[in-house]
Amino acid sequence: MKYTSTALLSLLLAGAGLFSCTPNPYASTNRSHKKQLKAYAKELRTVPAINPKESTLQLGDYWVGTTNFNMRKANYVVIHHTAQNSTDHTLRTFTLPRTSVSAHYVIGRDGKVFHMLHDNLRAWHGGNSRWGNNTDLNSCSIGIELDNNGTEPFSDEQINSLLEVLAMLKEKHKIPAENFIGHSDIAPVRKVDPNQTFPWKKLSEHGFGLWYDEDVVKDYLQPAAPITVLDSTGTQPALILQPLDSVLTIPPHFNPKEALRIIGYDTRDLPAAIRAFKLHFIQDEVNMELTDRDKAVLYNLYQKYL
Repeated sequence: MKYTSTALLSLLLAGAGLFSCTPNPYASTNRSHKKQLKAYAKELRTVPAINPKESTLQLGDYWVGTTNFNMRKANYVVIHHTAQNSTDHTLRTFTLPRTSVSAHYVIGRDGKVFHMLHDNLRAWHGGNSRWGNNTDLNSCSIGIELDNNGTEPFSDEQINSLLEVLAMLKEKHKIPAENFIGHSDIAPVRKVDPNQTFPWKKLSEHGFGLWYDEDVVKDYLQPAAPITVLDSTGTQPALILQPLDSVLTIPPHFNPKEALRIIGYDTRDLPAAIRAFKLHFIQDEVNMELTDRDKAVLYNLYQKYL
């Protein structure tokens, strides 16, 4: 079974060059992009892939091509901030071969979306990362970079465009809600993006990522019993003190490290995993220690991932 170059390239080049008649400052790198796509298309059209004259394998008497296959399927979306000064800065970075970094989408502060790579191709955005047992997130994820210097809030225009892109990706690729994650989630030792102003709760309300149940977490934290101070005789209450602390009522056998691992975090460096968890779900006092409230949030989320 042999594919025509027209049929294959129609998938790889979908949408290329259709956006504007305005002179494109990236015309030369776009030509390089198309050249790489053609090279991959040519490789995919090689039938059979093993050359009998160059192989020592004992091959069958004839080539048989299966009819049951498709393109790479993304199952995760990983959200980043660029930590650069502008969208143009990031676009230049992602079009320089020496940087060896890229993403499928870049979304500017003004909400403009740049689709830099076909969803079914592998971008280089995750680096050395891990989520659950997956140690190659680049091969199964779509990377989205948000133009942000790493400390500033994200604009409404940017988040609104992000929500539109995520809705499109979720529908197109059937990505589960829990598989919308951040770069810091998959690389807790190295990364802190997107920063702690990122609206993960808002995303979860639209079906992108999980969030905890605030009422349930509140129920896990019960007010501590008042402390009665007796008078000098030791028989009459002289003062009743109301403790400021709460009592955590989650099961005593709950193991935070195991819960983080089940959610997906790489817990080989537990303090880093805790910090990444707090960056995503707590977003204040982002440090490497779990308070009672943090543990209540973690316990609630952990049950959602079971």
